[in-house]
Amino acid sequence: MDTPQRPETDKGLSRRFPVSRSQAVGVWAALFVVFFLAFGLPTDPGYAFIWLWALAVAWRIDQPLRSHLLFARDWLPVVALLTVYNLSRGFADEIRAPHVTELINADLAMFGWLTDGKIPTIWLQENLYDPTRIQWWEVLVTYIYFSHFVVALGVAAWLWLTARPRWAAFMRRFFVLSLAGLITYFLYPAAPPWWAAVNGYLEPVERLSLRGGAEFGMHGAFSIIRLGQNAANPVAAIPSLHTAFALFVVLFFVTRIRKRYSLILLLYPLAMTFTLVYSGEHYVIDVFVGWAYVLGTFALVSIAERWWRNRKRPPIDSEPLQVEECDRV
Repeated sequence: MDTPQRPETDKGLSRRFPVSRSQAVGVWAALFVVFFLAFGLPTDPGYAFIWLWALAVAWRIDQPLRSHLLFARDWLPVVALLTVYNLSRGFADEIRAPHVTELINADLAMFGWLTDGKIPTIWLQENLYDPTRIQWWEVLVTYIYFSHFVVALGVAAWLWLTARPRWAAFMRRFFVLSLAGLITYFLYPAAPPWWAAVNGYLEPVERLSLRGGAEFGMHGAFSIIRLGQNAANPVAAIPSLHTAFALFVVLFFVTRIRKRYSLILLLYPLAMTFTLVYSGEHYVIDVFVGWAYVLGTFALVSIAERWWRNRKRPPIDSEPLQVEECDRV
């Protein structure tokens, strides 16, 4: 009796690295935690790509080399886009003076009657912020803010590994939303509450987004994000892409899961909204505009996808019409 051949997927890396997927992913996770605690989250696109590629290799440790090269082929355009995005938005504040008072007035018009004539950021900090100690919710605020740099790309990596067509649909929307935000930063530079306070437009506002990280002594874990805050465009408040991407991820899955779970997922963009407003990073109007950008992105890309499918599909009634013509002849 002939000996059955091993399937092709067992060739390649599996012969050189005889470990299971769980072992490979476990090693990746351990190294990621060590580097995270020591140097911070890989928010730089190139650095993040290395970690995501390493995860893909670990997840498909039994696959041949071409499978791992496929990840690089698909993700290098993503890395290029994010790199250009990060470099370009840093110049947006040098083009024209930022908009400040319009955002303050918008928040006052919407919420001033509820917040004693103050913008929600100042009202929340007056009622919740204690400069002498870190509150428990500030720890949550820091990690919710921190999640912005993990969730969208993490979901994208998971989709690539498990459902590549859905990954493509996810990334089309990701590109459009990022590009729309970047264009807006150039056309309408807008200052956040902490910037307005520093420059005398508002009474003092503390920037609290990373304050809760000190509670567990995780200074190194947030060092790269802190450097990014200092180097990034300080007048890119509108739209709030932090809350936009929080809603973006939820909406992408909300029609594919049970209704009770979708309601739980919707708590994430709401928590991100509180985080950004309380910490002085955004006005509420920034959040609303960010949500509008997400809805517009989904509508625009869905229309484009439907048009593309119909364009590639041959006319259904072309053949019957020819038959009818023949019958009449």
